[in-house]
Amino acid sequence: MATTISWGTIKSLLIFFGPWLIPSAIRYYRSFRAAPQAAVLPIQPIPRKAFRALAVLAGAALVFVLRAAVPYFEPENIFERTQSRLQIPTDVLFNRLSSLRPGNVLTPDDDALRVKFVNLESRLLYLQFGPDVLAHCPFCTSDYPRSYLYYALPALLAPHLLNLIITSLATSSLVAGPHGPPWRTTAAVLAVAFAAADIYAATTYNHQGNARATRLADLHPFFWLAQFARHLALASQDIILSAVLYLSSTNRWFVAPPGPAARVEAVTRALQSTKGRLAAVGILKNAAVRDEAFRARAAAYWAHEGALMREVMEDREVVEGLNDALANRIDIAGITRDADVYSLHVLPSPPEAGVPESTVG
Repeated sequence: MATTISWGTIKSLLIFFGPWLIPSAIRYYRSFRAAPQAAVLPIQPIPRKAFRALAVLAGAALVFVLRAAVPYFEPENIFERTQSRLQIPTDVLFNRLSSLRPGNVLTPDDDALRVKFVNLESRLLYLQFGPDVLAHCPFCTSDYPRSYLYYALPALLAPHLLNLIITSLATSSLVAGPHGPPWRTTAAVLAVAFAAADIYAATTYNHQGNARATRLADLHPFFWLAQFARHLALASQDIILSAVLYLSSTNRWFVAPPGPAARVEAVTRALQSTKGRLAAVGILKNAAVRDEAFRARAAAYWAHEGALMREVMEDREVVEGLNDALANRIDIAGITRDADVYSLHVLPSPPEAGVPESTVG
């Protein structure tokens, strides 16, 4: 019998743990939101490799959603197909089923299932584990219901293992580049958690609850509902992983600041780039100075520039504007101090020469 937690117990737990959990959750949320600003990383478009990983996860999520939503992929429930109640005689049930088959002939799976429908317990196990387990398990008996669970476990875990392979591929460096490996552990933990929840639900389900159902509408087809929930859960797992991968790869959230080695490497690259530009400018200036034609053009430019500026500075309105700015709007003393500080940093003053000692006598 599955244990249930009352709403009153949930409220008591929330009242007791809420004052500690809610502020911690808010601080955790704010720290993640502030991570891009703290790391000084700008928001960027989705990298190409991260886009490939998102495409893989989105395709897997779409397949799982279709698997859950389209009835064609689900095994049929013969009670719903024949609109029969649980206590219907076996011969009547399969006569109705044969009338719905092509040529009014039962399939081999139908015949195998008919052999197993020996009592009410087998029908209850059918609703819990589905037609394939009940029809094909070679060692299962209704006297030991747990045997059906052992036979059903591989099929139950197969979608989880498939999704684990997909998420592992999507978060690998081969597909996602440097953006995927940080989330491999998260993907594995999610896969194990979903699989454990699925096994727990199948293990603790009380299949005897359907024994009192006298109408078709009162039946609880656990196997088909679990199939539906399982594929939706796997799709949600892929969607969650896609969301965190998108947020982290675009520096919107879950951003880890670069380490000291990465920052030193970035500064070194920037300095090398600046040094290369300065060297290129020096080469161009040296070539211009050494070439007679370039040197003449440069001299003519500066002669024309000097004459033009002298003409501008002799204009009355310009002179009045400069005088007004110097007298009322510009702090000459502050500018002078800033210029002195800048010149000391750029061109440090030479060390003072020591006074030679003199000897008397």
